[in-house]
Amino acid sequence: MNHISKRKQDHVDLCVNHNMNHKSKTTGLECYEFIHNALPEINYEDISTASFFLNKEIAAPLFISSMTGGFKGAISINQQLAEIASTLNIPLGIGSLRIALHDSSVHDSFTIIKHIVGDTIPLFGNIGAAEIAQNSNHPPLLSILDKCYADAIAIHLNPLQELLQPEGNPQFKGVLHGIESFVKLYEKPVIVKEVGAGISMNVARKLLDIGVSAIDVAGAGGTSWAGVELSRNSDAKFDDYLWDWGIPTSECIEMIAPFKNTHAFELYASGGIQSAFDIAMSIALGADSVGMAGSIIKSLMNDGNQATLTMIENLIINVKRIMFLTGSHNIEQLKLATIKKK
Repeated sequence: MNHISKRKQDHVDLCVNHNMNHKSKTTGLECYEFIHNALPEINYEDISTASFFLNKEIAAPLFISSMTGGFKGAISINQQLAEIASTLNIPLGIGSLRIALHDSSVHDSFTIIKHIVGDTIPLFGNIGAAEIAQNSNHPPLLSILDKCYADAIAIHLNPLQELLQPEGNPQFKGVLHGIESFVKLYEKPVIVKEVGAGISMNVARKLLDIGVSAIDVAGAGGTSWAGVELSRNSDAKFDDYLWDWGIPTSECIEMIAPFKNTHAFELYASGGIQSAFDIAMSIALGADSVGMAGSIIKSLMNDGNQATLTMIENLIINVKRIMFLTGSHNIEQLKLATIKKK
């Protein structure tokens, strides 16, 4: 197993078997509540959770965030995630394609997904910003994306993780220019996401000005990738405060949502999403769709495929119940639901 494959395996093992969440920081979503509507004037059975993700209709404003690929066990994980996404008609993200740029033997752990989800489920690839900044990597990356039949690519910004990772690459000079050139080159939508430390208003403005199609805030409050890398780095000489570094998910949504008045883009919320309330409140704060990763991979590895499918089904059902109690016929109306800070 090469060092990148070993790292992917380490990441899954740590996230599934240990508490890698932020220690004291939360998403901030729990600081809000919905105002109960005693006159919803709708029938529960008439409520629709249907939404859109990059112009494809999906069953609910929920997607499975990019997780893994590139090691032996990833084929089974991605196959099961693809089956769940296909059954539920929700989007799915592919794990980081970085390893696929260097090792063609791992391509199957990524390409297997499209054979399961077909053409109806939105599928997006995933690559690190440092790789995008290197223009020479664009042609092979485009080739891999073609093999995966991805509908879009998510470029992840992870300076904190790269800084703390034992084999990290904290070379971020030229990243914005690299993303801009890739947006012009790539004919499909480009999503930019963080990995758990959040995206600020100023960073979002820069990304929107170069034409990205979507921003996934991936805020603090869930898995701390700083914590993951600190746990892997036995020689780390970093202060533990970095474990909780980042902008809470709710703050990211609130900061970036107003840009919808001036820019055409989709806003996604991920980072610590655990419940139907988290999903619904993220939508009410301004997100178009909500991503989950940590709780899904833990459920899949510990409880299996069917239990994970049932868990996500129940999340969607409970989002629908919140919609009923706020008088929301559909997701667009949920975005206008009355909320308040506690």
